[in-house]
Amino acid sequence: MAKLLILGASGHGRVVAEIATLMKQWDEISFLDDNEELNHVNGYKVIDRLKNYRLYKDEYENAFVAIGNNQIRLRLINELLKAGFSIPVLIHPKATISNNVFIDIGTVVMAGAVINTNTVIGKGCIINTSSSVDHDCVLGDGVHISPGAHVGGTVHIGRCTWVCIGSSISNNITIGENVVIAAGAVVIRDIRDNVMVAGVPATFKKNLE
Repeated sequence: MAKLLILGASGHGRVVAEIATLMKQWDEISFLDDNEELNHVNGYKVIDRLKNYRLYKDEYENAFVAIGNNQIRLRLINELLKAGFSIPVLIHPKATISNNVFIDIGTVVMAGAVINTNTVIGKGCIINTSSSVDHDCVLGDGVHISPGAHVGGTVHIGRCTWVCIGSSISNNITIGENVVIAAGAVVIRDIRDNVMVAGVPATFKKNLE
């Protein structure tokens, strides 16, 4: 019997579990979460705390990290790999993904999302509800494209960058690592590492180092 273990039972985790259920690849889905008051979430069992994931390797061959913090998500994915878990890609049936797209392990693509041709999506990314990533883009590991955010063609986005809800990135832009693009921002020029930008057009707000 195929089983999937999901680390994180927050709102994001519940959406991930629903996507996994719709994919119809697992007979049983359970959570690990550090909220000791949780025993069940939306009909799924919460069986233990996050730190105890190694105890479930023999029972749950597949595991997925459903934690919103980009750095924590990547760290846990790497720990799961070292422990011998298989980490799937989760894709909602109502997402649209073109031919010649590569999506690495631990990434989730949610309902209404669109990823166009010759794009590369890194490990542990979130392509959230009704967002879009156009042709020939490269997203580094741990990138989060939030609901309703849109990425133009031939955009490069560095590791652990967060493109917040409703923001837009023009074509042919390079975004650094660990960047926060604030909600509703419109990016029309390159952005260096470790900064927050906001506004229309997006301008520097603060350093994140």
